[in-house]
Amino acid sequence: MGSLSFHLLFLAFALELLSPISAALSPASPLDLGYRQMYNLEFSDAHATFRAYQQSHPGDPLGPTSDAAAYLFEEFNRLGVLQTELFVDDEKFRGRQRPAPDPVTRGNFNRALARSQQLADTILKRSTNDRNALFATVLNLGLQSDYLALVEKRDLASLGYTKRAGLMAERLLTIDPTCYDAYLAIGVENYVLGLKPAPVRWLLRLFGAQTDKELGIQKLQLTAEKGHYLLPLARLLLAVAALRDRNRSQARELLQNLAQEFPNNQLYRRELSRLQ
Repeated sequence: MGSLSFHLLFLAFALELLSPISAALSPASPLDLGYRQMYNLEFSDAHATFRAYQQSHPGDPLGPTSDAAAYLFEEFNRLGVLQTELFVDDEKFRGRQRPAPDPVTRGNFNRALARSQQLADTILKRSTNDRNALFATVLNLGLQSDYLALVEKRDLASLGYTKRAGLMAERLLTIDPTCYDAYLAIGVENYVLGLKPAPVRWLLRLFGAQTDKELGIQKLQLTAEKGHYLLPLARLLLAVAALRDRNRSQARELLQNLAQEFPNNQLYRRELSRLQ
C-alpha cells in the first residue's frame, strides 16, 4: 500500500467488542465536542467550536491543530477518499486518480497548521517536555502526511512526515506513556511499512524507518482501545483491517457502532450497506 500516513490500512487482528466511543469524547469538553462534530460530518459546527476554543485558549496549539483536522476531514469527505473499498484493494489504491484539492480548504488547512506549530515551537523553546505542545506537533505531522498522501497523492513526500511523527511520538511517550493517541503514529509506521516485501523493508530500515508489523499492531491496538481524539478514527481503521483480513462480521460490528455514535456520517452507513 502506497500511503504511509496515519490513515486507513492497519491491523490484521480483530479485536473484541470495544467500549462505547462516547466514553472517550465527551460533549461537555469544547475540544471533544468539536471532534464529535467533525466525525459526524458537521464541519461548520466543528470549525465554529474550534475557533471559539482558540479565542478562549489563544496559547494552546491544539486549537488550530484541531481546526486543521476538521479541514482535512472536510476535504476527505468532499473527495470521497475514505471509501473502504479503495483501501482493501491494493491495486485500486495504487491506480487511484489524483484528486483535485480545493485551494481555499488547502489554504485554511496550511494556515491552521502553521499557526499551531508556531505556538507549539514557542512553548517547546521554554519547556522542551511540554506534553501538549509535543502532542500538537505529532498531530500536525500526521495531518500533513495524510494530506500529501490522500489529497495530493504524494506518497513518497508523505513518508518524511510519517517518520518525523513517529519520532516525535516516541519522545512524547517517554514523558507520558498514557497519551494513547500518540501510539497511532508509531503503529502506522511499523505496520504499513511492515507490509512491504523484505528487500524494501531492508532499504527502509537503512534510512531509519521502523518496519516491525507485529510491533505496529501492538501500538495500534492501544489507540483503538484507549485513545481519545483519534479513537473513532482507530475504529474505522479496524473495520478496514477486518475487511482486508476477510472478517466481514468484525467490520460490520465496528461500522454499526460508528454509525450509531455518529448518525450524520453517511460513510459508515454506505460501508455497512456493502456488507449486507
